[in-house]
Amino acid sequence: MQSWRLIRQVSRRLTWGLADQAMSTLTNFLLSIYIARTLGATQFGAFSLAYVTYGFAINASRGVSIEPLLIRFSGTVLPTWRRATAASTGTALLVGLILGTCALVGGLLIGGTTGLAFVALGLTLPGLMLQDSWRYAFFAVGRGHQAFINDTVWAVVQIPALVLLRLTGHSNVFWFVFAWGIAATVGAAVGPLQAGVMPKLAGSAAWLSRHRDLGPRYVLENTGGNASGTLQSYAVSYILGLAAVGYIQASNVLMGPIRIVFLGISLITLPEAARLLRRSPHRLPLFCAVVSAGSTLLALAWGAFLLVALPRGLGHVMLGSLWRPTYPLVVPATLTMMAGCVTTGALLGMHAMGAARRSLRAVVGTAALTLSGALTGAVIGGTLGTMRFAAVGAWLGTLLFWWQLRQSVHESKTVSVPGWLWPRRSEKSHSRSATDSGDLPPRRHSPYHRGTLGALLYGFPGQAQRVIGNAR
Repeated sequence: MQSWRLIRQVSRRLTWGLADQAMSTLTNFLLSIYIARTLGATQFGAFSLAYVTYGFAINASRGVSIEPLLIRFSGTVLPTWRRATAASTGTALLVGLILGTCALVGGLLIGGTTGLAFVALGLTLPGLMLQDSWRYAFFAVGRGHQAFINDTVWAVVQIPALVLLRLTGHSNVFWFVFAWGIAATVGAAVGPLQAGVMPKLAGSAAWLSRHRDLGPRYVLENTGGNASGTLQSYAVSYILGLAAVGYIQASNVLMGPIRIVFLGISLITLPEAARLLRRSPHRLPLFCAVVSAGSTLLALAWGAFLLVALPRGLGHVMLGSLWRPTYPLVVPATLTMMAGCVTTGALLGMHAMGAARRSLRAVVGTAALTLSGALTGAVIGGTLGTMRFAAVGAWLGTLLFWWQLRQSVHESKTVSVPGWLWPRRSEKSHSRSATDSGDLPPRRHSPYHRGTLGALLYGFPGQAQRVIGNAR
């Protein structure tokens, strides 16, 4: 009976995760489709450069504000969650203010079509960062329906705003990006009313200091992976032109629906992994493998569907005249998406155990492989070569991710190491070395065995007291 109740709770959280991600991605997806159909390849390329910069900013914000909240405060009592959320959302707002200023200054210096996109992004980046932080804060406490409502507010404001801009003759990349960001800011303003918590900008310094063992590493990890895509877009625009960037972004737009599922699942998998680590740590590796396998199969099925459906009218509906030059990019885009799905489970496991150093190495190594492959492909094979070589780099990175997860599991001493994840010989030698050194495995009810805290304590022994203080 208890197992059935647990399954229903997980299913409910997963349903809200998918629904919220569908609504969140819908706002970005509709904006991309609208610009692609309305403004053409050049302005869509300018929008793409601003959009990947937004991706860089949001990953930086999540590294210092969201990741520590999800790892250390998922499923906590409400007063504890409120205190943590106030500081976490305040930190996200601070990141938005700093990076928004940088984007605004950069847009003024760049000028032209690209500069207009960056100016609009800079003006609205604080609201975009704050709205994103509310979504994850609600999922940390199990309120997925409130995240869905918040993203619905964003969509309800954005859609009529885009239509109004077109009817009034303001069809350019500045106004479209500005309307998108303002709509997100409205959602950010609704967040405190839902949560009963105000973002505490003054508490950001204490939050950053308290979680400095995780924050900087996750910033490097998140931005390291995203920086690869950002630098790739900048470099491709220099080598092949803005239109090529537009075609690559259009191929990413085609992956939008499967990305909805992928990101919707990821919204709840980290909190679930943290709970699983507290209840049944020996099941964590299998959980990671199932997440990767399921999402990879979904990505494969979606890519096959696109290959069949795009020439039969779906391409024109989604991308207008851009669909024909984008169609050859579907196969490498699908392969890249599948590689990302394969790495998801490994990254999830490392995050749940707090193995920030391991996950950072995996992300940075994969980013370097993907970026070097994309640039080589751009020089050798143009737009199609960029996508093909980037896919090769992404698949090489999957090996690095799962190797680092194996190392993390072996080092954590809280998770049972399955035979399929770690060679038996290494297990035995590790057991002998632990015995020789006098280290005993933790008892099942030891305080070191309780979830992410135990993994962090064993992974970073020099920081034990600080981690315990932070968890409290």
